[in-house]
Parts: sequence; C-alpha cells; structure tokens
Amino acid sequence: MRKIWFSLGAVVILALLGFFVAPWVYGNFIAEDDAPAASVSTAGAEAATGELDGTWTVVPGTEPNRTAAGYTVHEVLRGADVTVVGSTDQVTGSATIEDETLTAGEVVVQVEDITTDISQRDGQFRTRVMDTANHPTAGFVLTEPVDLSSLPTDGTTATVRATGTLTLRGAERPATVDIEVLRSGEDIVASGSIPTTWPDYGIEPPSLGFVTVDDAGSVDFLITLERN
Repeated sequence: MRKIWFSLGAVVILALLGFFVAPWVYGNFIAEDDAPAASVSTAGAEAATGELDGTWTVVPGTEPNRTAAGYTVHEVLRGADVTVVGSTDQVTGSATIEDETLTAGEVVVQVEDITTDISQRDGQFRTRVMDTANHPTAGFVLTEPVDLSSLPTDGTTATVRATGTLTLRGAERPATVDIEVLRSGEDIVASGSIPTTWPDYGIEPPSLGFVTVDDAGSVDFLITLERN
C-alpha cells in the first residue's frame, strides 16, 4: 500500500512540476524575442533620380529594404514578456503624388499569409483571431494629403505623418502613423508602425492558459514603390 501511495504521490508531484516548471522553462530558456519589424535602411541607398510626382505601385523590394507587412505583439508567459512579430511579403498598394504632395495611397495585406516562427500560433491567428476565411485582407487607406516637399534626395530619410483608415477583420477605424521615407534611385521606400488596440477592431487576443497576448500591439509595414 505504501508503494501505491508513493507512486501516486510521485505522479502528482511530476504533474505539478510539469504544470508549473514547463512554462517557466519555456519562457526563460526556449522562448526568445523575435527580431523587430522591418524598417527603412539607408545601407546602399543612392541619390534620388527622376521626378517625385506621379503614380507609384508597391513592388517586392530587395535587401536591405523589402516589401513586408504584419504585426507585433507581446505574449505574457507566467510574467515573462515575449515579443512576437508576424509578417508577409504578400502586400499590394499604390500612391499618387501631385505637386510634391501625397494625395492618395493604399496598402493591402493578405492576412492569411502572415506567419511567425510557430505554426500553432499562426493557426490560431488565421482562424479564431483574424477569421481570414471571411476577412482575407487588411489595409490602410490615406484620408488626408501629406506634404512630401521636404523629402531629401541624397539617400537619407525623413519622417512624415499620415492620417487614414485602418481596416482589420472588416472593422474600419481612423489611424495616424509616422512614416519614415527614403528616396533611393528611382524608388521610394517607406516604413511605419501603427499602435493598435485589438479589441477596438473586434479582435480578441488569445488567452490560452499560461500564455496570454496583450490587448495592444502594432500593425507594421515596409513598402518599396516604383513609378508606373
């Protein structure tokens, strides 16, 4: 009988250790912060050529600048914060510049293609979180003109503020974003991060036992544009 009780006690202890220790081990020794969302790089930048005015289209970029969009959130794992960055290069869009003023602009992201380093997380993101079957895209549309006359032409960057409408999971909300812009050769490269409170868009951050996700994060983008 003592052996039976000892065996049962050992099983209970091991179960408790697995419940409490495994998340701690994961949070402190396995889970790592993801690299920050991609942003404009001036490495290898060239002096701007050609006119700024015209119609521009989002295209795939080459390193160090490329076209990508996604999100940044913090997972809280038994008190330990882990930064998660999801992204995709499945991004389209356009911009119209007249008299050195951005008069129209739109970026559209294929949400189902956004991935992280963990497939289980991505499955939750596509289904319960973003419902990509019914809301396959997210996007930002400019609603106010932006003065671009101060953009440098020497391969350095400037920051402009853009106001528009951000759409996530079919919900539209006004949003303002500071955009870092680089004119390099014949291209324009722009990046920004929009602070976002997920419940404002009807998005419920996951809470799965010992792992929870903050209510706020950001929507990130890095786009390369070429003139039509």
